This record gives sequence, C-alpha cells and structure tokens, in this order.
Amino acid sequence: MSFEHISEKNIEELDSEIESENLKKIEAALFLSGRFMTLQELISLTDVNPILLKKMLADLEDKYKNSGISIIKNGNTWKMDVAESYIPMVNKLATGSSEFSKAEQETLAMIAFKQPIKQSVVIKIRGNKAYDHIKKFVEQGLLNKKRTGHTSELSLTEKFHDYFHVQNNSDSGNPLSNSLEGEES
Repeated sequence: MSFEHISEKNIEELDSEIESENLKKIEAALFLSGRFMTLQELISLTDVNPILLKKMLADLEDKYKNSGISIIKNGNTWKMDVAESYIPMVNKLATGSSEFSKAEQETLAMIAFKQPIKQSVVIKIRGNKAYDHIKKFVEQGLLNKKRTGHTSELSLTEKFHDYFHVQNNSDSGNPLSNSLEGEES
C-alpha cells in the first residue's frame, strides 16, 4: 500500500485510536496510584506530551463529573478518587478490611485527636508497639515527627487530611473537632 492510498479518514481513525489509548493510560495511572501525581510523573509513565496530557486530564474531569468517581486537581497535581458525596459510604466499606490494624488505627486516632502530642505520651498510653505504628505513619507521610528534647512531637501532615478526607482546621483548636462533630450517628 502506498502513501497516497492512506485516506484522510484512516489518519483520523489512527489519531483517535492513539488518543483513546493515551486516555486509558492516564486513567489507569491515576486509578492505580491512589495519590496525587505530578504532571512530570504522568508524562514519564504515559509518554504523552504535556500539552495533550493537560487536555486529556480536563477531558477525564468532564468524563467523571457526574459519576461516583472524580478527578481532583490540586495545584499542578491530579488524582482519581471517590466522588465527595460517596466518601461516607466508602469509609464504612473500608473499615471492614483496612490497610491499618485496629491497634494502628487506635494509635493514629489518638495522635490525630490530641496532636501535637509527644511521642513519649503516646508510648506511655499505647505501649511499645506504638513505636512501630508511628514509624509506619511517618514513612507513609501521614505524620510529622519533630525531635524535641528526649522525645519527638507528633502532628498530622496535609497528606493525612487528604488521605482521610478531613479538613485541616488547625486555626480553630483541634483540627479534627469540626470534622468529627458532624459524623456522629
């Protein structure tokens, strides 16, 4: 087949297939990451040029606008997440088989409620296993750990607030108090 035999329609079909494939790559990357991804991360994963990538991200935002999933843009990062109106339902589902043990959840809840809190206080209340819990949460970026004297001070990170979908109201006392008041049943 010579170059002259390629019709305009065939070129459009090929462009459409390539765009569809690129859209699927972006969608899969956002779905699987479960976190905010930078434009550079998405470019290196998908090999889509930055201008097209931004357009496709906007297309995905439109695609999921009225669904149970949403594409969230935060500055120059994007992530796929459950639509805000379904977060309470999904959180109930997630408590069944969590990525955190019950003991880890209790340690994190105590830190979240009392923060900033000294690590020594957490260990005194929760026991020596809390060292492992704290280490895990710091590695996952959910807690800040700042050395103060013979112990460390623990506080929540912005990633914690994003991960658990709670607002950071740290200007008004306890950052979780306002978020948790409306969730009592």
